[in-house]
Amino acid sequence: MGQSQQLGRRGEQAAGEYLTARGMVVVARNWRCRHGEIDIIAREGATLVFCEVKTRSGLGFGAPVGAITPSKRARLRRLVGQYLADTGGHMGPVRIDAVGILWPRSGPPTVEHLQDVA
Repeated sequence: MGQSQQLGRRGEQAAGEYLTARGMVVVARNWRCRHGEIDIIAREGATLVFCEVKTRSGLGFGAPVGAITPSKRARLRRLVGQYLADTGGHMGPVRIDAVGILWPRSGPPTVEHLQDVA
């Protein structure tokens, strides 16, 4: 596994811990279908929350959540639709969030959580 993959996995772990610490319950990680992957699926009360996690070690390419482009948001909406179709749907509200992890080479990570991004 390359360094960027390792950083991504560490970021997804940190994002899961962050969401859990804020009262969310992680119900799935790395859900995949032929169209792509949803990093984290969690519950916040009655709401099913689909989280895209972006992790970077620096700001040379911009903030992590800046990597979630309009086309990525559209793909996330399609993935959520596919997840709901595959799992029999969800009767409550759904939301798509972005979690950006900035994890410098030295020091702890910082987390940016944006709700309802798509």
